[in-house]
Parts: sequence; structure tokens; C-alpha cells
Amino acid sequence: MSAVPQTDEIPEPAEGASATLELPFRAPYDWPRMLRFLAGRATPGVEAVEDGAWLRAIDFNGASGTLAVRRHARKRCLVAQIDGPVSQHAAALAAPLGRVFDIHANPAAIAEGLGADPWLGPLVAAAPGLRVPGAWSGFELVIRAIVGQQVSVKAATTIVGRLVERVGKPIEGHPHARTAWRFPTPADLAAADLTGIGMPGKRIAALQGFAAAVASGEVAIERQDAAAGSATLDAMRAALLALPGIGPWTVEYVAMRAWRDADAWPATDLVLMQTITARDPALVRATQQRARTDAWRPWRAYAAMHLWNEIADRAGAARGG
Repeated sequence: MSAVPQTDEIPEPAEGASATLELPFRAPYDWPRMLRFLAGRATPGVEAVEDGAWLRAIDFNGASGTLAVRRHARKRCLVAQIDGPVSQHAAALAAPLGRVFDIHANPAAIAEGLGADPWLGPLVAAAPGLRVPGAWSGFELVIRAIVGQQVSVKAATTIVGRLVERVGKPIEGHPHARTAWRFPTPADLAAADLTGIGMPGKRIAALQGFAAAVASGEVAIERQDAAAGSATLDAMRAALLALPGIGPWTVEYVAMRAWRDADAWPATDLVLMQTITARDPALVRATQQRARTDAWRPWRAYAAMHLWNEIADRAGAARGG
């Protein structure tokens, strides 16, 4: 289903201009779990989840503004409130927002592909509208993935917040403190002094090497064409994997969330490996697990989300909610 932007044309948006964009989806859609995932990984100062909405300040086609995305109370759509000069591009924002919130997913097809699996069937039944959360910026997601290597989600969030404060730019006069920063540009991040930021030297080198490669145009990290075929994705994977300090886990995680590859599979993810081994102790290594996970093609990214979600649900239950 294509997003059908519904917005009034605003010929010359000023600072106080705004527009509303509706993004239809196929039901069911698990909005609470989408927000839970994004909230746990929101970059401090840049993104926030509050009162059932995802918030962010953006720059798009030379204009700036803010986004607030919620689920419509009655209709099968998400609603994006776009404020500021960027509202003149409301129709064009449908595509990137559709990727962030996975509105083009077909839950029926995913359930048909995964629902008969003895491991995944119960998980799909418990969360039939689960989506693969995307990312506003592929560059930001890779930075997040590099920072998150071998550390917890919470620790990675803390370090990314430090990067924003040290290298990013505050937005003057922004009314919302939790989204009042712009993420560092590739060039600024490549040239920054990151001493004492909280990462090992090799990881800093990998992060800045990646930023330099993006700044120079050596590596294209944003998937511009949603219809691009497997050859394009293979080339993007190869270019990213060729950079020092970036391994298959990072590449597949980015393919899942930034490049919208429904069959991406981060095979060496520790949580995924452990949950598979818990179901079959004979499957310990990623190479041993491959035959089992190949059965989930072409929906392995959604399989990963269901397995991660099971852990998150259990953790929530352990905390009492």
C-alpha cells in the first residue's frame, strides 16, 4: 500500500507554518512496540518518544522543522505533524517516514511466511502487527551500530548522546529540549577530537573512518530508491563491509533498518544466537544455525524482530510492565 499524503499546499511556509500528513498502513500495526523500540534507541537531544509520539527536528531539501508522528485514534494510518519551513515538503516526506515506520509491510504475507514455524508461530500470533523499525538517517544508524558493538543498548545511547553534545549543533530557539540538537555531520564527526568519549581507540577509528568515507562520497549509505534490486543492496553491503572495524552484524542491522531489506539477518547477534540455542542446544554457532534460520526467508528481518521482541516482552513482564 502506498502512502497517500493528505496535506494542504503551503506556497511559502514561514517559521510558523505547519502541515499534516497521513500515512496509511495495513492492519494490524503494533504501534506501542514500535515506540518501545525507538524509545530505547533514541539519540539524546535529537529524537524523543513522548505521550505516544515520536519527535524529531529535521532538515530536508534545504528546509528545517520538526516532526511529531502518532497513530491515528480511529483510522488505519499514522499522522505526522510537520512544523516550520520544512512543511512545504510534506508530500515528499511521505517516503522517508514510510521507511522509518515500515508502513508498507504486509502483515498477512509475513504471518503466512512465519506463522507455520513452530518457534515463530506463537510469537507472530502474540504480536501480529510487529514492524521492523527504520531510521531517519542511515548515517546516524551506522554510527549507532558502531558505538553499540559489544556494549548494551543503554550504554550505546549514552555514548551517542555524548557525540551529539561534543560534535553536533544546538538548534537556537528550539522549543523542545529533548530534540534541540542536530546530529553531527559526517565531515564534522570525521574531524572531531573524540578523546575520552567512552569508546576504545579502535572503535573510534572505525567510527571516524566511516564518517570520512561518507563525507568524501566513497560510501553511499542512504538507499535512495526503495525499488532498488538485490544487486544494489549487495553493492552497498560490500562497500560498508570493506571499511575497517565494520563487520557483518553492523551491515545486516543497517540493511534491516535503513535499507528496508526484509530478509536481512544479523546472524552473529548475541541475543538472537542465544534464543536459538535455547530452543535447540545443538545449534550453538551461527554457522550451525544457518539452516534453521534460512527457513524464515524471505522474512528473516521480521523473524529477528519477533525474537528480540520476545526478550523485550519478558524483560517488561519481569519489571511488572
